[in-house]
Amino acid sequence: MVDYRAGIAGGIGREVVAAAPNAIVAIDREQTVLAWNPAAERLFGWPAGEMIGRRAPVVPEELTAEHNAVLEKVRIDGQVSLRTRRFRRDGSLLDVRVDTGALCGHDGTLLGYVSVYHLAQDDESANDRNARRGRLVRRLTDVVADINAELELPAVLDRIAASLAELTGADAGGFVLIEGDRLRLVARHNLPDSMRDSTADLRTSLVGRLLREGRTLMLETGDQARLDELIWSRLPGLHTVALGLASMGGRPYGALYALFAKRKAGHLELELLELLAGHAGIAVGNAMAYQEALRQRAHERAVFDASADGIAVLDDLGRVVQWNPAASELTGFHAAEVIGGPPPFRLPAPGEKLTIQLPSGTWLDVLCAEIVETGEIVVDFRDVTRAKELEEAKDLFLATTSHELRTPITVVRGFAATLDARWDGMTDGERRAAVHTIAERARSLGQLMDHLLLGARAGAGELTLRIEGFDLAESVRSATLGLPVLSDLHRVEVDVPCDLPLVSGDALATDILLGQLLENAFKYSPDGGLIRVQAWVEGERVVLVVDDEGVGIAHASRERVFERFVQADSGDRRRFGGVGLGLYIVRSLARAQGGEVSAHPRPSGGTRMRLALRIDDTPGAHT
Repeated sequence: MVDYRAGIAGGIGREVVAAAPNAIVAIDREQTVLAWNPAAERLFGWPAGEMIGRRAPVVPEELTAEHNAVLEKVRIDGQVSLRTRRFRRDGSLLDVRVDTGALCGHDGTLLGYVSVYHLAQDDESANDRNARRGRLVRRLTDVVADINAELELPAVLDRIAASLAELTGADAGGFVLIEGDRLRLVARHNLPDSMRDSTADLRTSLVGRLLREGRTLMLETGDQARLDELIWSRLPGLHTVALGLASMGGRPYGALYALFAKRKAGHLELELLELLAGHAGIAVGNAMAYQEALRQRAHERAVFDASADGIAVLDDLGRVVQWNPAASELTGFHAAEVIGGPPPFRLPAPGEKLTIQLPSGTWLDVLCAEIVETGEIVVDFRDVTRAKELEEAKDLFLATTSHELRTPITVVRGFAATLDARWDGMTDGERRAAVHTIAERARSLGQLMDHLLLGARAGAGELTLRIEGFDLAESVRSATLGLPVLSDLHRVEVDVPCDLPLVSGDALATDILLGQLLENAFKYSPDGGLIRVQAWVEGERVVLVVDDEGVGIAHASRERVFERFVQADSGDRRRFGGVGLGLYIVRSLARAQGGEVSAHPRPSGGTRMRLALRIDDTPGAHT
């Protein structure tokens, strides 16, 4: 008889067989036991010394046929696995899983059989563990998807903290942010709300130790005295703290705490905690990026909406996709009218400027810039109507001033040349008339230069007046004295009370102001008519009006006539002369005295110029 025992034990690896957690039994073709490892001793109760060399009494009689059929099938097919029952030494039956394979020699000759036994309930436990693990992993996947779908950072953190109990079985938990050398609790689950925003020293915390040790997971257990130092000590019965590090972009961002007071933490729970903490960093990063994008978008929208410039964004097909409020105000087109279609004006080439005039009369400077990444076009346009008008007014001012200067200078030069060439041939009366004409034209030139200088000083804000109480009624009488004889076509009426109170201002400036108002009344009523000057007290002011029956002022021009180089109508310069500074100077002088002047069309035709000055409140002014 050949002794197979040493060969069999050596062939299957003595150390492996001895250390195997499952029972391993090797038998020869006659079913004599060749190997019986320690796990078999524990499972069946018989020591190896009693089993080696004999037939193992583990197969119940009613299962002998099944056992033999298994061996025959192994001899033909090579391996069989089945669930069955086997005897223990104490006579009890074990529900086991048996995996049986052939034991062959070097030449392939069948030498016997090797069976590996383990309790069927171990399979069930393993299956249960695997099933639970599978369920938890699937739930983790769902939780992570939910967390990543949430883009509000506080909601993300609360969702992470709430997921702890579901996935790890923890009794409570929280998420802390690393803020410099401090930790701050930003989300909690099953913890008092008063703990939110609690802080702790990073260096003395478990997170600090985790960072120093270069780990991502920690399980801290111990007596209550050790855990009393933690901010989590308010949780009654706390015995275990597990924490996982959350990183964002490779940088530690915070940590997820799982707190156990009633339950225990196993390896699976810790593994899930580590995975959840890792995903928390990603979710927080996504939420922060989203919040930053929202802030950036809100900032851009605020700038877009608040811009005084019109801004439009066109897609790659030239259709308007954005149209800010200023664009609507400047063009008169609301966003709903233009979005989806082309802009309502021509565009320059990117990088160039185009000045255009809308049908409404508004002038726009238009600039374009292309966003290369998206193919979109950003159009910026601003209202340059006033600048355009001022530019035109300045050109017209230069032309008008040249004309206004040329006429008296031509007259002066002509009469001076005549006097120079024909002095002896002229009568005394002719010489006196020529000199008088030269004097009058020189006076006109001086007045024109005074207006130009006064207008320049007003524009530069350099008007310096002496403010004191003076008699406006006397100024009006002086200004209107002799007016009735200046024109056969005009009638002048003055209605100023004798007891009109003193006003606060500059008498000389007011004389200039009144002279300009009266001159305008004559100039802009070329067909004659009534010029009426009235004054009265209105509250704390004295109001003076100059009415005429002339060409009048259009309602839209009531304010423009007070601008520099502007008259009621551009054609009025040629008809009435002047450089368009008179009323600008009038308003500047009025405001410099704390007063105001305004223009109003009269219902019956003509214009009313209204001046309001403050009543002098100097003590003793009216005694």
